[in-house]
Amino acid sequence: MNTSLRAVHRLKHICVNLSSVRCMSGGLGSGSGKGGGSGGSIRDAGGAFGKQEAAREEEYFRRQQKEALEKMKSGLDTEKERLEKLIKDHEKEIQKLQKLQKDK
Repeated sequence: MNTSLRAVHRLKHICVNLSSVRCMSGGLGSGSGKGGGSGGSIRDAGGAFGKQEAAREEEYFRRQQKEALEKMKSGLDTEKERLEKLIKDHEKEIQKLQKLQKDK
């Protein structure tokens, strides 16, 4: 039971990380934002290079999210298989106990 709770907690943590949204002021690659931080020298310059760098950054984060989702799905499949096996084991034990009761 503890393992199931840990798995749920882990999945919840991953979902929270995936749901965070990065915010930028202006268009992609349009220069530094209003958040007080710099987007880097290429992003500050804006123009074609800024837009290209912003597109690469967006692609990187999309890839990271895709990998995290695949990892989460894999974890869910593993947990599902483990729980199904546990159910079968419990059903066998129930049948054994029921048979013992009938024999008495």
